[in-house]
Amino acid sequence: MPPSLADRLGHIAVAIQNIRDAISDRDVSDLRSDPVLLAAIERFLERISEASRHIPQDLKDSETNIKWRRLADLGNWLRHGYHSTDAGLLWEMVQRDLEPLDQFIIRVSKENDR
Repeated sequence: MPPSLADRLGHIAVAIQNIRDAISDRDVSDLRSDPVLLAAIERFLERISEASRHIPQDLKDSETNIKWRRLADLGNWLRHGYHSTDAGLLWEMVQRDLEPLDQFIIRVSKENDR
């Protein structure tokens, strides 16, 4: 049985929290110099990317602050362009894109609990 919407929202929420925990008190130079940290962030972003592909389009349409196509494409880039991962770009994405996604997850989760 495939994961439900609630499961996928939970997977995204956990990945976001794991990223936040991993980069707490760190900066982009840590991401560039620590291959294990970089690999962990990449994997969490892949999970977010994959789970986001299964969010219904009408829900995505309700949140225009999130670049859904770019988020979906990120997983492919990380899997197929692994040899050219840009730690700076990932850092920017984590800093810029996780909060709107987290707020979306919280909102949709509350709406689906009713």
